Formats: sequence, structure tokens, C-alpha cells
Amino acid sequence: MDLIDDLGAAVGRAQVLTGEDMARYARDWMGRYEGAPAAVVRPGSTDEVAACVRVAAKHGLPVVPISGNTGLVGGTMTNGGVMISLERMNRIRAVKRDARLVVAEAGVILTRLHDAAEAEGLYFPLWFGARGSAMLGGVLATNAGGSNVLRYGSTRALCLGLEVVLADGRVLNLMSELHKDNSGYDLKNLFIGAEGTLGIITAAVVKLVPAPKAHATATVAVRSLTDALTLLNRMQEATGGRVEAFEFMPRTYSERLKVARPDLGLPFDHIPEVTILIEAATTVTTEATPDDTGEVPFTRILETVLAEMMEAGLVTDAVLARNTQQRRAMWARREAAAEISVGLHPEVDTDVSVPLDKVETFLAESLKRLEALDPGLKSLTVAHLGDGNLHFTAYPTSADKALKDRVLEIVEDVVAELGGSFSAEHGVGLSKLTSMARRKDPVALEVMRALKAALDAEGRMNPGKVIPA
Repeated sequence: MDLIDDLGAAVGRAQVLTGEDMARYARDWMGRYEGAPAAVVRPGSTDEVAACVRVAAKHGLPVVPISGNTGLVGGTMTNGGVMISLERMNRIRAVKRDARLVVAEAGVILTRLHDAAEAEGLYFPLWFGARGSAMLGGVLATNAGGSNVLRYGSTRALCLGLEVVLADGRVLNLMSELHKDNSGYDLKNLFIGAEGTLGIITAAVVKLVPAPKAHATATVAVRSLTDALTLLNRMQEATGGRVEAFEFMPRTYSERLKVARPDLGLPFDHIPEVTILIEAATTVTTEATPDDTGEVPFTRILETVLAEMMEAGLVTDAVLARNTQQRRAMWARREAAAEISVGLHPEVDTDVSVPLDKVETFLAESLKRLEALDPGLKSLTVAHLGDGNLHFTAYPTSADKALKDRVLEIVEDVVAELGGSFSAEHGVGLSKLTSMARRKDPVALEVMRALKAALDAEGRMNPGKVIPA
């Protein structure tokens, strides 16, 4: 009770949760990890976060930050640690239209950032399915990606400044609004992607961009992934690099979608081997203003490229979104990915990236080796093809741990041979510790451990995550 009393003194007893009140924090949303925190505390300010960290230090307990709890790798699991929820730190401190940035606290949900930016005619271009629950602190801690990485980069590329509470309770003020600052080490980027193992992100300065005035969106059937990359490159040339999303849904994905979400429909009367969702956007008024026929000029660019590729036999079918409703229907099919994969067991899910021109090789080689290992194994893939990130899930014929481990190793082998990464956008957490031990450069691991020891000498900040023992 001394711990509870001390935390209550720091934030108010009503903001310290115990017993059954901790249930929704202790279990991840996929149901893969369930912990037992000593307490869940909900500070309302940076000073209160710092006070909670000092209380945990006094009692010799680990500190585990949690934001929207939408992670997939067990990054918030703890047994006996003090879980610090950032949900009450949900203030947007400033939206600066002329500077095109927003200053916000870690507990701000992404959709609120989208709404705040839209009110100023701007756009926060971090976009993915969990945007209605994911919070800024969490996406920074995992360096989240999403569908718009192709044009705008991942979370790291969108961040100008950070505020971080360190392991000893000090507050590190890196809340720069500068686009250029060459004054020593780039400390900000140490904490982005560190998953709370070096400190707790409490606020950030992030970039905004002009809001699109029109989108050109289509669902396209192509002969192969090689032809899909030809489509991407031609659209990039035709639009001056304004393709925002280029999503790949193979036959296995479409077949599962048809069964799990028949209400969403399919774009074609047949299921192609390769289906692509492509979207570009313009902020140019003349390109976004409908002409006398009602057609948006920017959409005509995509239409022209698709017509040329159909004539050449590279594109076999295409459906253009002619209105907002049709565009949303196309995105609903893509954003159902997590939903349609839930309930299929046993599973080995991966989040890998390979060079763009190696995606087809990765899929062919992985499936060849996996089918040789386990005849009857199934797979489900969806990919951010424009940046080489694949969510490749294998469903072996048995839940035997040794078999599942071998499946994961085979995927990692292929990724390594192609110069890729076993972790693209979901983080490492607990799930990928064995992969880190097997695949990460040993010198890189040594440097990471040295940084961890320098900033968290007692090893209390989200211990057991990211860096293998």
C-alpha cells in the first residue's frame, strides 16, 4: 500500500487503478499478452509523469508506458511494474498554421490530430486503420508507419521535437520547432522507436502538410508485382511524386476478405492474382476543380496512365473511384486486414520489409520453402508495396512450437538474403526479441545496450523489450 499511497500523492488517488480496474490495460487488444501490473497510474501532466517515475524508482519497480494499447508485439506487457497511462495527457497545445506544425501531448488520439489539422486547412499524414484509438506517444514510441509512408515517411520523418521523462524523473526538453538544428547528437531520434525503453515521451512537435484538394484513387488488377512497380513508377512520374499509397492485396487476401467480410464486396467479378489500391493526391486548385463534364482533372492523370498500361497488357482491369463513397469502399477493403486475419490459427505473423524490386522474390521463395517444410501450410499477405513493407502471415498445419519457430526462421532467412528487415513498422516489443538476437548486427546490439545502460542504469524503463538479454 505504500506504493499506492505514494502514487496517489503524486497524481491523486482516483487516478491510481488497482485490481479489476486494471484489466483493460493489462491485456493487449489482440489477446496475445496478459500481464499483472502492480498499479496503473494516469498522470495528467509531464510533472506528474516525472513524479510517478520517481515513485517507481523509490520502490525499485519497472515503469511501462501505455498509450492507445493498439500494439501488436507485446510492448506494454508487465508483471509487477507500474504502468503509466498517458491517456489524460490529451491536450493539443498549439496548431501553428503558418509554420505547419502542431504541438500535442502523448495521449492525443490520431483522429483528433487529423481533425485539428483539417480545421486549419492542413493534414497530419500519418494514416492507418487504428487511427481512432492509437495515440501520439505510442506511434512515436514504435515509429509507426501506415499507408502514407510512400510520400511522407514514417512517424520519425514527421517529428520535429519531443518532450521526454527520463528514468531518474528528469524532463528532457527537445521541443524544437526547427527543421534544421545541427547542434550535436540528434537525441530526439533515440527515443522515437525505442518503445519506452529509454524514457517516456510526453509531448511532441509534429509536421503538418497542405490538405489534399482531390484524390485520384483506383483498384487495379495487374499481371505481376513487376508490372505493379511499373504502374507505381509511371504514376510517380506523371504526378510529380504525389502517389500517397500503393497497397498490395494478393489472391489469398481477396479470398479471405470474401469469406470474412462479404458486406465489403470485391472490386472485380473475378479474383486477380495481384490487386493494387493506388492513391495520389493534389493540393492544386486547378487540378482539383471539376471541368464542364464533372470530371476532376487530377483523376484524369491516373485514368490516362491506366489506359496506357491496359493497352500494353500490363493492367488487366481497373476501377476508379468517382466519388468519396467509392473511395471509402476501396479503403474499407484494405483496412479490414487486421479484422479478417483474426481467428485463423495457428499463426505466425510477420512485419517485414525488403527492397521494392524484391517483394515478388520474397513471396515466391518464402512460400516455396515453407511448403517444402509443411505441406498444407496457408498464408495471408497484405503489403504497403510502395515502401516494401509486407504483413506476411503463415498458418502452419500444427501449433507445434518447434514448427512455428522454424516457419519464422525461414521467413527471416529469405528477408536477410534479400537485404531486408524482420521489423518494418510494428516495433519489436516482446514478439521479436528472438529475431533481434538472431538477426541484428552484434555491434549494433552492443551500442544499443550501452545507450540503455547510460540512460537507464537500473534497467527499469520497459524492461525486457526491444533489446534481447
